[in-house]
Amino acid sequence: MPPRRRQPGAGASSSAAATPRSSARQSKLAKEHNITAEEEAEIREAFSLFAEPMEGEKDGVIPIGDVRRALIALGIPPSSPSQLSAFIEALDPHDEGFATYPAFVGVCALQINARRDRDGGPEYDDHHRAELDEAYGLFTTAAGSAEGPSAPRITLADLKRVAALLRLDQASKEEDGKGHRYQEGRNKKAGDLDGVVVTEEVLRDMILEANGGAGVGKGVTKEEFDRVMRRAGVWR
Repeated sequence: MPPRRRQPGAGASSSAAATPRSSARQSKLAKEHNITAEEEAEIREAFSLFAEPMEGEKDGVIPIGDVRRALIALGIPPSSPSQLSAFIEALDPHDEGFATYPAFVGVCALQINARRDRDGGPEYDDHHRAELDEAYGLFTTAAGSAEGPSAPRITLADLKRVAALLRLDQASKEEDGKGHRYQEGRNKKAGDLDGVVVTEEVLRDMILEANGGAGVGKGVTKEEFDRVMRRAGVWR
């Protein structure tokens, strides 16, 4: 039986995509599945990319054909066709062609917790922590290995500094026929620096995306930086 889609004007949003990020507090669903509020926010965002409205489902539903793409977007794809089949059977036991948000969260939580168990050994912890400290330290020299509320954070000033260094590094390679460097701080035209322009607005958006909208002044913690790098596929 296909999803019963709401008609315009029936009081439903035309898309479930515009769902706000969850607050820092765990929902009942997140607690049931042993995932953080931030992890659920990422799941909700991926779900909303493919969700369709359905009567009686406030979060909408996701077509079964889009489940694999949503899992890939989260960086937790099925490891095999047989695992995908098992997920689909769990999500859509009556072969209705869609999955609800709570069921989708359950499958995502299985993948997240499996990855946590797989990567949580002492060797991985030591290696990954060293890798994380090194990468984080590239953005703030005070990063070190401190933890807790007083730990250093990546600030807007840190991102401006790194962006400036990257532009200077590129500019040092761009020389004219006489061997003169391009002037530092010159206005870049379209096509320069491979077309990349990093404005303060972009840097602010990067911070807000990383810290879940907590505010530019809050900066980015090492844990938030780690999650961004995982989502980007730099490490798992």
